[in-house]
Amino acid sequence: MTQHRRRGSAQQVIRKRAVVAAAFVGTVALGVGVGVWASSGGGGAGGAAAASPASPTPTRSYPLSRAPRTIPAVRAFTAARGPGWTPRKGDRVVIGDPALAGTGRLMAGELGIAYAGVKDEGDVRAGDVRLALGGGGGNQESYTMTVHDGRVDIGGPGAAGVFYGTRTLKQEVHGGGTAPEGVVRDEPAKQVRGLMLDIARKPFSESWIEDRIRELGDLKFNELGLHFSDDQAFRIESAGHPEIVSKDHLTTAQVKRIVALADSRHITVVPEIDSPGHLGAALAAHPDLQLRNANGVPTKGAIDISKPASGKLVDDLLNEYAGLFTGNRWNLGGDEYQALTVTNPQVSYPQLADAARRAHGSGGTVADLTTGWLGDRADTVRAHDRTIRVWNDGFFTGTSVQPAKDLQVAYWTGKELGARQPVEYLSAGREVVNYNDEFLYYVLGQPQTFVYPTGRRIYEQWTPRVLRGTTAVPARYDGQILGGSFAVWCDFPNAQTEAQVAAGIRLPLQATVQKLWDPGRPSLSWADFQRLSATLG
Repeated sequence: MTQHRRRGSAQQVIRKRAVVAAAFVGTVALGVGVGVWASSGGGGAGGAAAASPASPTPTRSYPLSRAPRTIPAVRAFTAARGPGWTPRKGDRVVIGDPALAGTGRLMAGELGIAYAGVKDEGDVRAGDVRLALGGGGGNQESYTMTVHDGRVDIGGPGAAGVFYGTRTLKQEVHGGGTAPEGVVRDEPAKQVRGLMLDIARKPFSESWIEDRIRELGDLKFNELGLHFSDDQAFRIESAGHPEIVSKDHLTTAQVKRIVALADSRHITVVPEIDSPGHLGAALAAHPDLQLRNANGVPTKGAIDISKPASGKLVDDLLNEYAGLFTGNRWNLGGDEYQALTVTNPQVSYPQLADAARRAHGSGGTVADLTTGWLGDRADTVRAHDRTIRVWNDGFFTGTSVQPAKDLQVAYWTGKELGARQPVEYLSAGREVVNYNDEFLYYVLGQPQTFVYPTGRRIYEQWTPRVLRGTTAVPARYDGQILGGSFAVWCDFPNAQTEAQVAAGIRLPLQATVQKLWDPGRPSLSWADFQRLSATLG
């Protein structure tokens, strides 16, 4: 339809109105909403053709738009009247800053329109999607998306927020064909939104991991944890210690590609070399460092922390992989050190007791020595300017040696010996990341009491404040809970194929990010959420 005025015969006017009506029906089918004809002039942006001066033709009036339907749901939407935006041939993505080039190219490819690069604000065309940085401070993951006058403007103080705005636009177009007229103002409630993968027990392929990164990016997750060292295998190539690497592993080139793809989606890859337990694969090549009890019996997965060579081996690995994983976060593990699960560690492991007394005085204990070990490894990682996370059972009570205040607690369980409630960590001022094994642990083979978590249970019953079991901690601690992470553990690696794992975690991941983005009661019922998930694909 053209917008200029022209005269014609009565027959031409009738034919013209028929074309307008057909176009209107087609627009409604694309999801804009139900429009009505009005006899007065004026209408929404992109209204029908103007009439001749002598005989005004009807123009279109749009109903107020409805909020976008996305996962996670947007936090705020201001409705407006107008046709919204639908990608068409000739439309383009333009950016206001070179830092947004990757996001701009990605968005253009996903929408099937042109990428036009950096353009100043005066270069405006109908159909443009413009990405811009601005606003300085504020939440770097926040964004504003305005759909008006047949264009889309996505802006935010940080590149991550602008990227999340493009994810909203992608879902809107994919789910309904059209982004609704109006303004989205959106930001996450929690700064950590993660998925952790146990690739030590099950060697997930590079392509499978990359597919999960794309999925996580579209859902506005910002973290991928890789647990790649355990008793069963060590899964990433090592130049410094090739002897510990398992046959089926990722090369450094593959990991670099994984990290680069994650970076392009604003996802931080968080590596974990768990110690001083869960080191069985590395110890298979260094049996002299295996922890043994007073009877000389080796302790599964445990390294002998009384030996200086043990610290050197782990520090070598931490330093090497700090150059490969360039993000600002690191998980040191620290859980399930078997020397501390016996009745009397000092008697069962006299070499550890002797080392504890030498290092920490006559009252030094094996728990003190273990805490000191963790502190030394933290110093190694801290030198690479990383924020450090430790499993909650890597923190011990009653020790004279205290873990550093900057160590974040990855709270996953309350089942360990001497288990402490989450409030004990929070009341001490620690920051906590929620890995609640009651809701967020997908353990292959469902060993012990584990069952595969359902999206519905997470969606209806879990919030970031539910750190242990099913009870939320008091609201006053909410600010110390940084976020949460869904976790895939592969205790029985052959219990599911890669495809089955991907299918099994799809809805739980969507439910998890919904509650991390906005912990409040969702506006959609679970049935409606499922339908939306199916629509978005």
